[in-house]
Amino acid sequence: MTTLTLLSTLLLFLPTTLAKPTPPTAAPPFDAATAAAALAALGRSPSSLRGPGSLPDPHLPAGTDTMPEIEHIVLVMYENHSYDSIFGLLGHGDGLPIRNGIVTASNPYSNGSVQHSFEMPNTCQSGHISQEWNVSHVAFNNGSMDGFVSDIISPESMGYFTDRHLPFTMDLANHFPIADRWFCSVMGQTWPNRMYLIAGTSMGIVNTNQNITGLVPPAGTIFNTFDRFNISWTDYLSPGAFPLGATPELFTISDNETVTLNHATLDDFFAGLASGTLPQFSFFEQSGVTQSEEPPQNVVVGEGLLASALNALGESPLWNKTALIFVYDEHGGYYDHVPPPVALAPDNITPVVPAGEFIFDGYHRYGFRVPALMVSPYAKPGRYVSHVLHDHTSVLAFLQRKWNLPALTWRDANANDMTDFLDMEAMAQKRPTFPVFPKLKPAGNTTANLECSTTGPGVIPPVGSVTEPGGRIKKRE
Repeated sequence: MTTLTLLSTLLLFLPTTLAKPTPPTAAPPFDAATAAAALAALGRSPSSLRGPGSLPDPHLPAGTDTMPEIEHIVLVMYENHSYDSIFGLLGHGDGLPIRNGIVTASNPYSNGSVQHSFEMPNTCQSGHISQEWNVSHVAFNNGSMDGFVSDIISPESMGYFTDRHLPFTMDLANHFPIADRWFCSVMGQTWPNRMYLIAGTSMGIVNTNQNITGLVPPAGTIFNTFDRFNISWTDYLSPGAFPLGATPELFTISDNETVTLNHATLDDFFAGLASGTLPQFSFFEQSGVTQSEEPPQNVVVGEGLLASALNALGESPLWNKTALIFVYDEHGGYYDHVPPPVALAPDNITPVVPAGEFIFDGYHRYGFRVPALMVSPYAKPGRYVSHVLHDHTSVLAFLQRKWNLPALTWRDANANDMTDFLDMEAMAQKRPTFPVFPKLKPAGNTTANLECSTTGPGVIPPVGSVTEPGGRIKKRE
């Protein structure tokens, strides 16, 4: 029995109370065993499989707003940190392994010595780590997660940050729901992961700075979908946000003029918050050189910008009808202890890898975990942790769920949609769980923390050293 026949047969036995997915019009880019494993990881059965072009709710017209209580969605994507490197010692969620108050995570060097996890000496980073396709798969090492210092020989991969470095970020995560099973979409670098974010596919790209000339995703990007359904959107840019100017320009979008017309500055974003005039969807794109927290940047610069944006949102007339998603694009070369599970490939396009490198699992596996959270007046309170599997196409799934928009690829069609972050009952009753934005700790961009931007990242354990296990956890009040 072919995969397509099997899927068609399964569809015949769907309960009538469920919304039937759109039957596939072509064979999916995976076999039945892969589909079953990937759907099981997502918490679903094979009968739930949807195809590209299908609607979250086929009983409603496309473009129907199914969450009218949330009128504005803001997306903030930072750079290059694993879950364990930021939230590893948060105190809730699946963080770094600890025994007797000591962080016990470690990775071996090729010479047999061991590098233990350690608290970063200050808020600066050296940048001597990598998240390139091959390096990332060496770190993964078939799920053993013990190759983070064996290829790019840098102990910094085992470093982590705490509330000493990022007080605002940690306090934010202590108030609003986080995810401890949010994986980046590709075990690779920034470009392919941001491509998945906006199109559900990277069209074969695995690393940043590969040739993307003429790449047009068959179903377009989410921005093309917004234009089709008259959903307003703006890409707010900091000067020097990215080499191409903006994430939407990572593809040759079918209407580049529209993209250009939808550019604005971060000053415009803050002005829109103050006046209550943001579009339905806002993409907040900070400078990739100074504000994104990517190594070798000082992380408190990015945290300062994040704090400014969220405090402005909290004071805005739009607070009570906005959801803000904050997520990192990929792990940046930093260690994480949770192996990425099998995934649904979005299409039949094979990864285009550098000469001499392997394809590995292709796009049938997620990348490493990254920090993710949602800020909204209807967010689940009480330090809620979503253990549901998400990846960057979950942002697409959430946008598609809200406006009942067609899926772009197999990956986003089947992604979990972020509603686990929201108290849906409270939202239906228009009873906010956060009537006001809470007063949080100030950002860590103090004069003292900014000094290392010129003096350097501090003393990081030398290559090949055997350091003491990570620092003892401070008693939390």
